[in-house]
This record gives sequence, C-alpha cells and structure tokens, in this order.
Amino acid sequence: MSRKKKGFKFKKLFPPQPHDDNKANPGIKEPISIKAIKQSLSNIDDLVMKEIKIANTMVTIIYLGTLVETTILDELVYNPLNQSTSAKPDEIFKNYEVVKNDELPKLIHDICSGFTVIMFEDTIIQISTFSAPDRAIATPDNETTVMGPQDAFVESVQTNISMVKKRLRSPQLKSKSMLLGTETKNTVVMLYMENLANEENISRVQRRLENVEFHGFIGMPVLKQMLEDKPFSPFPQFGITVRTDNTVDALLNGKIIVMMNGSPEAAILPASFLEMFLSPEDYYNRWTTASMLRSLRLAGFFISIFLTSTYVSVLTFHPEMLPPQLLRLLAESRSQVPFPPVIEALIIELVIEVLREAGARMPTKIGQTIGIVGGIVIGTAAVEAGLASNILIVLVAVTALLSFIPPNYLMSNAIRFIRYTYIIIAGTLGMFGQMIILAWMFNHLMNLTSLSTPYMAPIIPRKWSDIFNSILRAPGNFVIQRAGIARAKKDLVRPLDEE
Repeated sequence: MSRKKKGFKFKKLFPPQPHDDNKANPGIKEPISIKAIKQSLSNIDDLVMKEIKIANTMVTIIYLGTLVETTILDELVYNPLNQSTSAKPDEIFKNYEVVKNDELPKLIHDICSGFTVIMFEDTIIQISTFSAPDRAIATPDNETTVMGPQDAFVESVQTNISMVKKRLRSPQLKSKSMLLGTETKNTVVMLYMENLANEENISRVQRRLENVEFHGFIGMPVLKQMLEDKPFSPFPQFGITVRTDNTVDALLNGKIIVMMNGSPEAAILPASFLEMFLSPEDYYNRWTTASMLRSLRLAGFFISIFLTSTYVSVLTFHPEMLPPQLLRLLAESRSQVPFPPVIEALIIELVIEVLREAGARMPTKIGQTIGIVGGIVIGTAAVEAGLASNILIVLVAVTALLSFIPPNYLMSNAIRFIRYTYIIIAGTLGMFGQMIILAWMFNHLMNLTSLSTPYMAPIIPRKWSDIFNSILRAPGNFVIQRAGIARAKKDLVRPLDEE
C-alpha cells in the first residue's frame, strides 16, 4: 500500500521562501544578501555577524556561536584570513564549499547546522566548523553482553557511521542521506551492502523515508514507527539496536540500517519475530549454550503471558483442574483476600509497573533501592493486609522477570501489554478466553510483515537452511547460508567467490 494513502506526504527539503520582492512571480528565488540572512535568522541571540578587512576588501563572517568553538573558528577561519594578503577564497582556504547566489534556504540550513559562511564581494563560501560537544563512546546500557565488543552508538550519526566502517572495511558499504522533519531537518542515513542487500528492499525503504512528513523527530524509535507495515500492532516490526557488532552482522546478512543524527539507536530492516529474542552474545557462546538461551527466551515469552492469566482463570472458572493439595494451598492463601482473582492480579501487576517506572525515572542509586526495598515491603505488606495472596506475589514477580528476557526492549514492552489482555480475558471467559486470545495473537503474527516480508520467518520459511540459525543454533560450520528474510543477493556465506 502506498504511504500516501495513509496521510504521509513528501515535501521538498528546501522549499522556496516567498518574500515581498517576488510575490508577483513565485518562481524567482531571492538572491543571498546580508539583509535576507538577517531576516531569516532574526531574534537568534547566538547569531554572530562580523566584518573584517583583508587586502582592502571587506569580508563578512556569519555563524552561530553555540555550534562553533572559538579554537576551531580561529584555526579554520580567522587565522587563514589574517595571514592572507589576497581576497580570493582559493588562495586563502584549502577546504571550503562555494554557495550559489540563489541557494538562500540551503545557506540558512547550513548556518543552523554549524557551518561558517564567509561572504566576499563576488563569492560566498562556507566551511564546516560544527564543534558542539558530543557524548563519548561508552558501553551499552540495555544490550549488555559478557563477551564481545563493548562500544555503543552515540548521538552523532557521523561517529556511528565511522564505528561501523571501522569494522566493515568494504567499498560495497553504501550510504544514502536525506533530511527529514519540516522543522528539525534531521539527517537520516540509510546503510546497506550493495552486493548483498535486495534492490527491492532498498527502494522500498528509500520510498518510505521520502514519503514521511513530520515536524521533527526526537529519536529513531519515532521514525521507526512511521516506517512499519502495521502501525497498530503491539509488536515491533523492525529491529533496533545500539550495538555496533549487531549492526555489522545485520549488514552482512543483507539487511538495511537506518540511522538518525541525534539518536543513538539504529533500526534494522527487515526483522522477524524470532530475531527479537536473539542476542549478539549467542554467537560468542558455544552453540549448545546459545541454543539453550534462545529456547529459554522463547519459553519465557509464553510463560510470561500465560502464568498470571492461568492463575486467574483456574481460580475463577476451573478449580477442578488443580490437585487437591495445591487447591487447598491456594484456598488458604486467598482466604483473607476480598477481591476476585482478576482484580487481585491486576492490582499487583499495576504495583509492579509503578515500581518499574519509578525506578527507571529516579537517579540510578535511588532507583535500585526503591525497586528492591519497595518490592519487598509492598509485597509483604499486601500479603499481611489480605490484599493479595503470597502465591500471586511469586507468580507476578516471575512474569515480571521473564518479560525482560528478550534483548529487544520494545518486545519486552509488547509482552507486558499483552499480559494485561490475557489477564482480563481470563477473568471474563476463563481458559476458553485465553485460547481465543492465543489464536488471535498467532493469526496476527502470521499476518504481520516487516518490509513486506513475513514476520514469522523462519516459521514461515523462506528457505530450509534458516532452521540452523533459529531457536536452536547449529555450530558455526553448518551455518553457510544467509537468513532468507533479507532476500540477499548472495546466498552463501562461504566460499566467497561462489556467486
């Protein structure tokens, strides 16, 4: 389906700005002048416009002081101008870009991006002097591994691309950049391996990026949601990572990476449901350990959504399913609880959510203390006050832990949301309702697509070799073909010259 049918439009990145002089003829572009620049950048406190004299010629220097450091400005602009006896840019500067006289919108955008503009009598040039401080490269916070690289992306897209190219030294690594956001003009970069990535996927991603119209993006996850096939689904349809090794592995498998300046995340397109439970550490461990961990994560997904809801449905509609000893234990535990099981479960689940949100928003040391002490104190007090059974406290704690097993944080959020649906339907229709929701969920997953590729691959197999790197990971020597979801141009990983 075309994105334009969903309300997305594409505008030119630098639409002509009408002024009084050219209202009669909108096709005429206003020439660059100091007056036009001042009008466009009016009421900006950090705008600096200086005039200096070189070789009996006045030169105007324009930049934004908050985006340019004084030392960089002295080294690249002022020192060459002061030491020069010529008024020709090519005799003063080594690296610069000439600006055409009718490119006022582009010039304004470049000034707001950290460029310094130098206006000579007959020539206008600009020099990249952007030197705003960036965050240093550090270890990832939410995709930690014991083994493997420990560097994570930062908010500078240039730094992130350099981290990828440091590991992937190939001329086949291509990048296409564009500006998105009618107000923010975010730089968005699409990376792919030209000899591996599917041409249809490349054109599809590029077309979707061009069709996005939005006032501005505060982070990559916002843009990612606008690119997904099914925006109303609770499941993330594209992968997202802050790890360089995960990004390089996706590129080598023929996938496409989308990065945004100002956001440390990178989107991986396409992605499958199973890949949301895979971690880069699976490849650093032996195949036996990796298979065990993958099975544990997938099993944890189903246990997390079924454990609490099954407790509700059994106690509400199906107590005869339990052995007499377990039923007596549950009855004694719930003897003082005045609420039905569904209300009891929802209260404790919401308490866990409150503790999680409070711990995430507080300073690190205080948040950890609140999470541990608050959970123990509130859980103990709830049982003693008769607001919840001690067995439910254990079940909710287990499901809360299992929901954070997936390495993909967005999938963890999806699990928590779906769990509430199961609990409510279990309190209404019992296990029959649970089976209805389970059937709906599987039907929904089977109909989902990621970049028009089945989301349930390799369960919906692209090729039979995908089973060697699915829930059970085969030894590295047996994984000789790329995953089918990316539809890569080259199928085999080895030998390198087979195609």
